[in-house]
Amino acid sequence: MALRHRHGRTLVAAAVAGLLGVAPAAPAAAAGPATFTPGAPGLGDPHLPLAGNGGYDVRHYDLDVRYSPATDELTGRTTILAAATQHLSRFDLDLTGLTVDAVRVNDRPATWTRDGGELVITPARGLRKGLPFTVDVRYHGIPVRYSFPSEDPEEAPYEYGFVRTDDGVIVAGEPESAALWYPVNDHPRDKATYSTHLTVPDGLTAIGNGVPLGSSTYDGWTTWRWAALTPIASYVSTMAVGRFRVDQHLHDGRPTVIAVDAAVAPEVADPVVGRTDEITDYLETLFGPYPFESNGAIVERHDALWFALETQTRPIYPVSYFTQGSRKFQAGVVAHELSHQWFGDSVSLTNWYELWLNEGFATYGEWLWGEHDGWRTVRDQFNTFYELPMDSPFWEPAYNPAGERYGSISAYMRGGMTLHALRMNVGDATFFHILRTWAADHRYGNGTTDQFIALASRLAGRDLRPFLQAWLVGAEKPPNPDPRPAPAFAAPATGCPATVHVRTAPCDR
Repeated sequence: MALRHRHGRTLVAAAVAGLLGVAPAAPAAAAGPATFTPGAPGLGDPHLPLAGNGGYDVRHYDLDVRYSPATDELTGRTTILAAATQHLSRFDLDLTGLTVDAVRVNDRPATWTRDGGELVITPARGLRKGLPFTVDVRYHGIPVRYSFPSEDPEEAPYEYGFVRTDDGVIVAGEPESAALWYPVNDHPRDKATYSTHLTVPDGLTAIGNGVPLGSSTYDGWTTWRWAALTPIASYVSTMAVGRFRVDQHLHDGRPTVIAVDAAVAPEVADPVVGRTDEITDYLETLFGPYPFESNGAIVERHDALWFALETQTRPIYPVSYFTQGSRKFQAGVVAHELSHQWFGDSVSLTNWYELWLNEGFATYGEWLWGEHDGWRTVRDQFNTFYELPMDSPFWEPAYNPAGERYGSISAYMRGGMTLHALRMNVGDATFFHILRTWAADHRYGNGTTDQFIALASRLAGRDLRPFLQAWLVGAEKPPNPDPRPAPAFAAPATGCPATVHVRTAPCDR
């Protein structure tokens, strides 16, 4: 029965890949011997050179995970459907900490070694370029904890990655978190579809990405099933286990699943995350059709979780974001993460130093929603940061191809200012045409800054490279294209935007 169940999943994975336009691989030429070589242990991203792996492209992950909060032990089986992009003698997967029990490639036992965060797999036979192959990894262990000190030495450290809560766990971390709980090609360049089976003790709920497929209970354990039918960058895959208050309903024919920690009083977060459909509808008028098969939110009470994250179809929010500021400020947090569903999730960056393509766009989506919602105008948001001196961290280069300063606050704020300056330069009609075209042309794929500049220049009918480079990385403050007569309030010397996923230095609200 288990073998049949697993075989059925493999067929589903293959069918999903076919539906996404993955053409059957042509048989390799029989003539001439192939030269098989190892796949690269990383994709060469300047910021994270060992993130991801070369030599293959993953099409689908089937994750079968059992987790016990009482013992903190995770047992997993991951089946991967991939295609070789070279003649492979061996290849790597990213996996941190967990103990590997067995590996099979194309249903044959394979050998493996561990090298830091690399799981190095040697199949019984070389894998020919262009042909699909499957990898089956069984593993177990206590997932690694990631944390860093709070600005206040008397506070507990902040946590990210595989975050234990009082009743379970939540997985959230950028740029890396997936390898803490399953073997993966851990870089946004290699996106794939997912089927996820999360088995937890009875009485707990397990939330994943995509469409809910129901649950079943046996012998004190409940398995929750989820399917993501559109490609996911691994860092925005997630699982959340705990006691949740779950609202599930259909909106525009797709399920919206909103899970709020049951320990959080309904009046705290529910009214804000309950606007998820409303905010999504508005963002569709700006960016084009919502790109995924489902939508929703996860709200977690855990104090050491300090950031929100655009986990695909189900953004994660710490409850602290719903206990500060006005309701309209809090709705801006939701608008930020939902804007990421277009920019960051559907259109993903190619290298991590181009984080502004995620965060600048989501920040501007947050500003646009805030104006629509009657909170603050985009003009005021822009000028709050524009009026800061050039030695402010908000004016550091929004991206650096050398890969330095990953996660700088400027990716958010100078990135958002760049988009507003572009809007003032080209006008609303052309600007929103640029955004919608960018979202459509790179849907479910990746993009670069150079590609965005080229697109903006083509649609504007003139070379915008000098203008955009001045705004993104110039050492001098460009002229203000949308000044206000006087600041409505004193701009802070330091500060954080509504959401900051990764930061390299403390900043105060």
